[in-house]
Parts: sequence; structure tokens; C-alpha cells
Amino acid sequence: MTHPLSALAPRQRELIEAWLPGIEIEADMSWKSAETAVLRARAGEQLVVVKAGRTSDHHTEREIRAHREWTGPWVRRGRAARMLHADVDAEILVTEYLPGALVQGTAAAAETDTYVQAGELLRAYHSQVAVEDSDYESRMNAKALAWLDGPHRIAPELADELAAMVRSWPSTAVTCVPTHGDWQGRNWLHDDGVLRVIDLGRAGLRPAAADFERLAVQEFAWHPGAEEAFLSGYGMDPREPDAWFRGRARAAIGTACWSYRVGDQDFEAQGHRMIADVLAEAA
Repeated sequence: MTHPLSALAPRQRELIEAWLPGIEIEADMSWKSAETAVLRARAGEQLVVVKAGRTSDHHTEREIRAHREWTGPWVRRGRAARMLHADVDAEILVTEYLPGALVQGTAAAAETDTYVQAGELLRAYHSQVAVEDSDYESRMNAKALAWLDGPHRIAPELADELAAMVRSWPSTAVTCVPTHGDWQGRNWLHDDGVLRVIDLGRAGLRPAAADFERLAVQEFAWHPGAEEAFLSGYGMDPREPDAWFRGRARAAIGTACWSYRVGDQDFEAQGHRMIADVLAEAA
């Protein structure tokens, strides 16, 4: 018989059994292409979520940091789960289970109030800390070039054009704030009119506009009025044109290359559309 915690490494299993004796796994909620096991479980009368890293991709480490340092404004309003247990070295954490259905693919994805709330929640998160980072742009440019040097299906002439463009950019200092890193409908829960936030595996200090990148090519494009509603909730637009273009171009490169490596053809196609858009804009 398969052990209910078989998705976990031995050290992760030891910690879970120590933290939550008698735990019962109810469902595997892991994303197919993700390197993190996500399990819904019951510990006594409490429903919890167990998240365990399966590779050294730093997702669990980033999520633990976010819970320790930045989710307070959301947790206090009941909009994000409270972390119950965590071990960075073992790449594992346990949080409360949040009620609600994923926004992506539901009627809530087209509702104006969803985006007003998403904007309000993001502004509260971004407003906690602001740090000047003189190396951010150079690090992100180097990362984009590394993606282009690796395996991908970007046409060689387009890859060369992208690389030349990235190398031409300045390395100016930027203001970084706590970002979610994957701010989109698949990481929002909708529960009787209340929006909640999940999955902080890509959290980190970045320019505020970074959390607009996925919305810009998805929800804002798919749902009329979503962008205006989001900005009304957020209270301003942090997207300075030149920096916004650079961020979108790097996101396009990363999307196309990463999704090719993990075999996500739909997301890869989105990355290629993003590349076409930024190159057309640059022409």
C-alpha cells in the first residue's frame, strides 16, 4: 500500500509526522508542470495544505520568506493563509487551507469586482517595503541572456535580435517591493464575493510593475474592463514605459524558454506571442 506521504522526501515526511501526528491526506493539488508537491490534508479538525519542494528550485524557500515577512496585511484580513509550520532546509511548509474556487476559468474571472479586489490586495502587499537595487536590471538582463543561450524554440534570427536588444539596455537602479511573482487568476480564490491569495513560490523583491506582467497578456487582454478595474483598486499605475517594456521583453523570453524546458506547449505558445508583441513594438 502506498504511504499517504509518498510524494515527500524522507526528511519532509519525518517533519510532517512530527508536526501533524495522524495527518490524513485528502487530495493532491500539485500543478502538473510544477516541482512542488501540494497536498490538502486533515490534521484533527483542521484542514491544512502541505507544500514540499521536490527540487532545489527555491520555490518553497521563497514562499516561506513571503509568509514570514510580507503576508501579514493579507492574513489579518483573512485574504491569505496563515503559515503553521516551515523548514527552509527541508523545503517544506504547512499552511491553513483556504476556502474558495480558483478564479481562472470561472465566471469570477470576468467580474469587475474581482479585479478591484486584486488591485487593492496587491497595493497593500507592495506598500510594505521599498528597497533601492542598483543591480536588479543587470541581473535580470543576464538571466534573459542565459535563457537565450539555453535550449528553446525561438527562431535564431529572433533570438539574436532579442539578445542584441537586451545587451543595449542600461543598468539603472530601480525601486523594488515585495511582489507575488505570479499574480493572475490561477492564484486567486473566489469565495462568496471575497478574493483570497495563494501560491507565493515566486515571491521576491522586484519592481511593482513585475506583478502586472502576466495580467497584461492574460486577464487584461481577455476581459474587457479588467485593467481599468484593477488600476482603480491599486490606486495608481506603476508601469514606467521604458522599464515596463524591458520587463515585458524579459518575461517573454523567460516564458518561451522555461515552458519549452518543462513541456508546457500552451504556455510556450503564449511566450512566443509575447516575443512577437515586444519585437513589433521595438521596430
